[in-house]
Amino acid sequence: MRSTLAGPRVLLRRLREVMAEPINAQERLDKIVVLIAANVVAEVCSVYILRADGVLELYATEGLNRDAVHKTSLKVGEGLVGLIAADARPLNLPNAQAHPAFAYRPETGEEAYNSFLGVPILRAGRTLGVLVVQNQSHRTYFEDEVEALQTTAMVIAEMVAAGELEAIVQQGTKLDMSRPMHFQGVALSDGVGLGHVVLHEPRVVVTNLIAEDATVELERLERAINRLRISIDDLLNSGDMAPSGEHRDVLEAYRMFAHDRGWIRKIEEAINNGLTAEAAVEKVQSDTRARMMRQTDPYLRERLHDLDDLAHRLIRELMGRQQGPISESLPQDAVIVARNMGAAELLDYGRDRIRAVALEEGGPTSHVTIVARALGIAAVGLADNLVSLAESGDAVIVDGESGQVHLRPAPDIENAYAEKVRFRARRQAQYRRLRNKPAVTRDGAKLSLQLNAGLLVDLPAVTESGGDGVGLFRTELQFMVASSFPRMSVQTDYYRQVLEASEGRPVTFRTLDIGGDKVLPYLRAIQEENPAMGWRAIRFGLDRPGVLRTQIRALLRAAAGRDLKIMFPMVSEVDEFRRAKGVVEREIAHLTRHGYALPERLQLGVMIEVPSLLYQLDELYSLVDFASIGSNDLFQFFNAVDRGNTRVAGRFDTMSPAFLRALKEIVDTAARHDTPVTLCGEIAGRPLEAMALAALGYTNLSMSPSALGPVKAMVRALDLARLKETVLPLLDAPGDLRSLRPTLRAFAQETDVPF
Repeated sequence: MRSTLAGPRVLLRRLREVMAEPINAQERLDKIVVLIAANVVAEVCSVYILRADGVLELYATEGLNRDAVHKTSLKVGEGLVGLIAADARPLNLPNAQAHPAFAYRPETGEEAYNSFLGVPILRAGRTLGVLVVQNQSHRTYFEDEVEALQTTAMVIAEMVAAGELEAIVQQGTKLDMSRPMHFQGVALSDGVGLGHVVLHEPRVVVTNLIAEDATVELERLERAINRLRISIDDLLNSGDMAPSGEHRDVLEAYRMFAHDRGWIRKIEEAINNGLTAEAAVEKVQSDTRARMMRQTDPYLRERLHDLDDLAHRLIRELMGRQQGPISESLPQDAVIVARNMGAAELLDYGRDRIRAVALEEGGPTSHVTIVARALGIAAVGLADNLVSLAESGDAVIVDGESGQVHLRPAPDIENAYAEKVRFRARRQAQYRRLRNKPAVTRDGAKLSLQLNAGLLVDLPAVTESGGDGVGLFRTELQFMVASSFPRMSVQTDYYRQVLEASEGRPVTFRTLDIGGDKVLPYLRAIQEENPAMGWRAIRFGLDRPGVLRTQIRALLRAAAGRDLKIMFPMVSEVDEFRRAKGVVEREIAHLTRHGYALPERLQLGVMIEVPSLLYQLDELYSLVDFASIGSNDLFQFFNAVDRGNTRVAGRFDTMSPAFLRALKEIVDTAARHDTPVTLCGEIAGRPLEAMALAALGYTNLSMSPSALGPVKAMVRALDLARLKETVLPLLDAPGDLRSLRPTLRAFAQETDVPF
């Protein structure tokens, strides 16, 4: 017989009253199951909650034996309840006992009941439990009854997520929401960070679940969807948007979902059943996520990310929240958790509070990784599904050495990592004792170890680590953290402070390397199909000479009476250097005419990061005062591998004979021209790779501050002549040798070289 009650809306109104009562969690659950049973005219209503050990425990029931509460349990996948938890889908049966998955529990007294309806208790697509109703009669439950149960399950999910049920957890057990979880990702930045989760794009917590007036909520939804559609259409129709490419594909997917009547109809149905507009979006998206997470098709999984993003945007529209990350009120031990993020977004956070970064995506040479290393922040990438399983405030450990992330770690794991942190501190103390010792090999070869930097706060590390100077100062970081384009006076003051903070050590300033994935928030972004090979760095500077002239003038004025080294990035032909040098010469003439003091000594160089320069080295070295190798981009272009694409970023090895031969050609040609060459890419900061570079003839390396100690320790233990005898013959040896890494590792182990 069909229920004559008003369905989900009546139930939700009564639930709201129960949720407001000053009662404990068990009493609240007991009242909820009574309400549900009455609403759907069911003889039984039961709530099962998922524990950390993968067991579903009966937490409340109306109609079954009350003595079975907290005593009856089923494993995930066991029985009808376990099947719902495993599949995250409702199950509606007129004759439950005939189903092959039916599991009888005699202590419950459920043998008298035939019809069965169960729905998963979901949050962000994650199963937290199961809600069940049963009747003696053989019947199939109606759609509005299924909807009522799903809506109520959402309320229970919020109780679980809020920690309300922790007070009634049985001794010796834990809820699944508090279950320790382990993720094996890829190490991006060395270090160990212990702290608490801060979601980079936090899920908006929907606290107002139950609607007062469905008509009002439907109108709110319509207005929010219209605003969302307009914002997406504006982006797609703007002159900045390329006619094709990945950015456009993502926005086209957004537009498709935003205009999808099926998706919107489901949200409207949830509103008509009594939810607020934002709660309806959250419910529909949670159901969709639970279903799509079980798909194996990678295309469908990618579309899930698109739909997640769109749903979060719509919720923010409905709640009047700002789109994008929120960085205020960070805890003192923040661990930033994100699908992915840009370098500028990381710099937006208070650096002194960040202990680590954990990403679902991200590659070893992505710019956010480089910034994390520069800031000395542990980072891990490719931690699949971390964002949906983490909650703000969860305890977390990020191991930037092994690539592991421990979410809600068990006490023994936490204690072990606390000891690891103490061990690292002792090891860092050993490195500090090397601070004033030279980087000289056992057989007397001297290396110069410098630091990569990009902010004023990086400069004290030069002195503290015993570095020989700054081999790469990324000037764009100042522009990326500014809210507007820095005026020349601001730039001049900033560069002067950098030179003063270096305490007489040389600083090599790289001119602006913006474009690609490094976008200034106050400049109009140009969408390109291949931004890494697009309008960036020196190409941008030469096409926007006013920007380049302003920076050059500021550098010249800041270095008055001092030595100044300027290098230009992304040079792909010698003529680009000639043009850039012409800009410098014009600025020198301008400052001279107006009576400004000039640098005592000026050196101009280029970054070698485009393979075309390998065939112009003789001409190049005859013009430049020095060169620096940006091995990250050079390796990327050399192998045609997008360093930000996690599918291919680890496909090729920097220690391959082909790439090492290219590096050797660069340094050998420089030696013939007596031109200094520094390698300032990420491989300079890894002891094993630095060994290979030393064998090739590189005596100037620049790296992140945290890498200098380990590299210096390696250098001081190294017999360079013996290493060259081992490595160099392999570069041109016939055979199918794919990497010299095993050879280098074996050499280090045999000769007690730390790596």
